[in-house]
Amino acid sequence: MKAEFDAIVIGAGSVGNPTAYFLAKEGLRPIVLDELSASGQGQNKAAIGGVRATHSDPAKIRLCQQSLEVFSSWKESTGTDIGWKKGGYCFPAFDEKVEATVKGLLPIQQEYHLNIDWHDAEGIERIVPGINPAGLRGGTYSPDDGQVNPLLASESFTDEARRLGVTYHYREPVRSLIFEGRSVVGVRTAKNEYRATAVINASGAQASQVCAMAGLDMPVSPESHEGGISAPVRPFLDPLVVDIRPGIEGKTTNFYFGQNTDGQIIFCYTPKPPIVGESRTSTYEFMPIIAARLVEVIPRLKNLTIRRVWRGLYPMTPDGIPIVGKAPHLDGFYLGIGMCGQGFMLGPGVGRNLAALVAHGKPLVDPGVFGLLSPARDIYAGKREALK
Repeated sequence: MKAEFDAIVIGAGSVGNPTAYFLAKEGLRPIVLDELSASGQGQNKAAIGGVRATHSDPAKIRLCQQSLEVFSSWKESTGTDIGWKKGGYCFPAFDEKVEATVKGLLPIQQEYHLNIDWHDAEGIERIVPGINPAGLRGGTYSPDDGQVNPLLASESFTDEARRLGVTYHYREPVRSLIFEGRSVVGVRTAKNEYRATAVINASGAQASQVCAMAGLDMPVSPESHEGGISAPVRPFLDPLVVDIRPGIEGKTTNFYFGQNTDGQIIFCYTPKPPIVGESRTSTYEFMPIIAARLVEVIPRLKNLTIRRVWRGLYPMTPDGIPIVGKAPHLDGFYLGIGMCGQGFMLGPGVGRNLAALVAHGKPLVDPGVFGLLSPARDIYAGKREALK
């Protein structure tokens, strides 16, 4: 069988779903293809739901500002509650190095109009009730950031996209791309052949394999991260807290946690060294390590009941920056890949700009800023973001 669409989106996850939705908002007729059984069943469902524009990279700042606009107004615009909580992000500083790092990023963050500032120790104690005052020097706080329920968001984006005419086909992995000269004009699956003037690779951990079908070497390597969630407790914590100190046990480079709209504490850490690969089996060491770090920062959390833990994948690039835009030396092929564990928060912003790029030939954000994410850049030359 052959089917014609205006655009083909490979992947129904954190980037693919918003991209399809915004393509439909542009008046196009997309189809979304995914190898799994439903939307958001890959990396999306492992996200802890934090959404911040508090980055040090201008492109990520701009895209996440747009994501925040989408998430914060979603209930008003669609009538669906996706668990949006405007509680902000807090980066506490317990030593001089962290203080220097977060203060040093304020000029570029404020240049791009982020609502963020440094607060002294007493201010952080008010923002994060119960935080351990020992060694606390202060911290930065960005009150316009927040949290969303990734499962509710994925379901709602899919429902809204379908209302706009988007077609979804699940359990249908892409096997090859269809070319006419240097133009990608469609895809083949085990079941069908689909044609379109635009094909968007938003396939998460499988991004490099899809790029290889186009003869592109795009280095996206999955790393495994573990997260968890508690039983509900009385609401007390507004912001999502990020402690960027390396753990004294030598197993973590940072960790982060927050309280969602249901009162549950949700948490994750970045392992050291990175765990490269696609394993999603929970480890024996995660809870002892994360528990020690949680209690160190907020001692009252020592009595938490943990409901479950899980592992998900961070599709990483060598420079820690996503790969977004038109593929080099090809027509009709676009990339929204390598989100480096921030696909959920970047997704709506990436989707809006990819849709504009496909429909109008240019992104919504300044092209010079958008170009920082270009697939044509030297991906091996940069360094990972300070606030990862």
